[in-house]
Amino acid sequence: MRKALEIRSKTDRRGYLKIKEKLGVAEEDVRVCIFFGQEEADDESLLYLHSISKNPAFDFLSDPAEDIYSLTDGVPVND
Repeated sequence: MRKALEIRSKTDRRGYLKIKEKLGVAEEDVRVCIFFGQEEADDESLLYLHSISKNPAFDFLSDPAEDIYSLTDGVPVND
């Protein structure tokens, strides 16, 4: 028997969620966990992301002169 199940779904315009998933068990207590958006990053990841976003060493990336490529550059890769 499964101990955990992940189901990806979307809510409708009214905010309702409908899940159509056969669990293979009947009249059992279940626990449902709902996470909104991305999984939360741990404290170390948040600290790292915050520090690099404020680091002046990366200020050059805001310079329009750095935008040297566009979506029409290059050749598509077809594997």
